[in-house]
Amino acid sequence: MQTDSNIILTHEQIQHKIKRIAYQIYETNVNEKEIVIAGIATNGYILAQRLKNIVEDISDIKVILCEVIMNKKSPQNTVKTSIKAEEYSNKPLVLADDVLSSGTALIYGVNHFLNVPLTRFKTAVLVNRNHKKYPIKADFKGISLSTSLHEHVEVTFGEEDLAILK
Repeated sequence: MQTDSNIILTHEQIQHKIKRIAYQIYETNVNEKEIVIAGIATNGYILAQRLKNIVEDISDIKVILCEVIMNKKSPQNTVKTSIKAEEYSNKPLVLADDVLSSGTALIYGVNHFLNVPLTRFKTAVLVNRNHKKYPIKADFKGISLSTSLHEHVEVTFGEEDLAILK
């Protein structure tokens, strides 16, 4: 690891944050039979998978998992989902990503799902930064950071999850 990098969340802290977000999702959707958790590829989808597992462990809610694929550098007209619109239509949906930095991926993800009627729409991120260029917010967030524009937050999921500020 580089010396100019700082660990902002350890593996254990990430697990706690994800569990808390899952409980918040459950509390918001306590009367639902089914919800959709859509994760922006690739780390957002890993976060969505983990949220799904916890929500299903702590509740009777059936969670439909959806992967949101887009070109993050140029997301206009590139957003696709792993499930058909009929599968998330008229259901509550949570759109998840690992880091909310500029808001570009999240805003284009939100825009994609607005073409279909939903009963509720929320967003979840593990790390929320305060340098958004779009008017988008995270409803559920693991941690909020005030960082400089030159700093970069990187989340690594695996055997030893880490969130690093570079």
